[in-house]
Amino acid sequence: MQDARKLLIVEDDPSVREMLVTLGKRLGYEVRAVASGEEGLTAFKNGKPSLAVLDVVLPGLDGLETLKLLKAIDPHIPVVMLSGYGQTRTIVEAVKLGAADFLRKPFEPEELELAFEKALEKKRLEREVAFLRSRTPKGPMDRQPLLLLGDNPKMREVEEVIDQVSDTDITILVRGESGTGKELIARSLFERSGRSAKPFVKVNCAALPSELLESELFGFEKGAFTGAQRRKLGKFESANGGTIFLDEISEMHPNLQAKLLQVLQDGEFSRLGGEGDVQVDVRVIAATNRNLEAAVREGAFREDLFYRLNVVTIFIPPLRERTDEIPLLAEHFLRRYSREYEREYHTISETLLEAFMPYHWPGNIRELENMVKRMVVLGTEQPVLQEIAARSSQVQTSSAAVADVPELEQFVRGEVDRVNLKRIARRAAQEAEQRVIERVLHRTRWNRKEAAEILQISYKALLYKMKEADLASAS
Repeated sequence: MQDARKLLIVEDDPSVREMLVTLGKRLGYEVRAVASGEEGLTAFKNGKPSLAVLDVVLPGLDGLETLKLLKAIDPHIPVVMLSGYGQTRTIVEAVKLGAADFLRKPFEPEELELAFEKALEKKRLEREVAFLRSRTPKGPMDRQPLLLLGDNPKMREVEEVIDQVSDTDITILVRGESGTGKELIARSLFERSGRSAKPFVKVNCAALPSELLESELFGFEKGAFTGAQRRKLGKFESANGGTIFLDEISEMHPNLQAKLLQVLQDGEFSRLGGEGDVQVDVRVIAATNRNLEAAVREGAFREDLFYRLNVVTIFIPPLRERTDEIPLLAEHFLRRYSREYEREYHTISETLLEAFMPYHWPGNIRELENMVKRMVVLGTEQPVLQEIAARSSQVQTSSAAVADVPELEQFVRGEVDRVNLKRIARRAAQEAEQRVIERVLHRTRWNRKEAAEILQISYKALLYKMKEADLASAS
């Protein structure tokens, strides 16, 4: 039988403290509750808890200062922060100091239970990552941001899929807009797999013409063409035993797609100019920012290859749908480039953060990274603020032109030459989803846990969708 997990609660409000104690015991924790940061530090040193809950506003030593001191004693202790208000700066500061999660009061017991589970799981994953890094040479991955920085439900789903499929040989198709981090997903799948000690080989299918791409992927024999003075091994042979990442797979020529299909089906291919087949054991991860279903209908992408690649699909949401990550990503890039360019480190101002949050981010994480890099190099935020203001103004001007008349009606009247079907479908789907959620909530008398079960989504996902749709619970 496992020893009881210990929970430390630091909360000065007696009613909230009592509720936390009751919940902690119900979840099987051995609970110690105190009312101040000073008492929390003493209890922490004496009790060695496995998890801590800490209020931001405390008498005497405040929550953030207490968090800093707790982390100085034990950097690995998971700490869930609580607050009656949730300013962006406070959240960023708490995460910088090492908080595992941040909940706003009032919260549901289910929310806290999920936060506990997530905090302990994060601790376990950090230990695994530390172990893997201790036995893996430093490489490009060390320069990448963390895969999951905020608590966005869509990214939580991505993380869950990665956990489920990473240690298999199943083919993965990663889809998302340009700049969302598809290569980061591929590397995360690789590093968590049983092939992590073997090669990870990336090929950008859009970077080379079809003839060169074929020789790059499959290699060639001496004399296969003019200038082929010796045998060259292709990327598939270089990746043997490991993983190959085919970025921009939609740009591959249909003739070359047939050869790739053979590799996926039989694990073999022939080099250019070769007579025999080469056997390889390679896991394939492909990525695209295009609509492959449309490419199949247009004859630009083989249907049989699409189904071979589309065994498991991971959709990466754009940054505008993951705004909780923006302050954390910005802080990450700021620290990285301040260190890389040996510039003085300054935290990002509240003004810039407020400009970042509503911005539409057409270039996603890559655009955010470049903005922060520019800010570090120039030593000022002004050019970035001006750029965001200019681009936002362009978007608002374009939106204002169609604000009074629906896009489709404008087309029918001959006022525009084209319509954006994807945008219309996305808006209709979003409105339909909101109506369904509202009806289910009414049916369950606003019992959110029951509604989440009916809708077959997680409780956190329902809370996020309610907030996004501005659906307040009935009083």
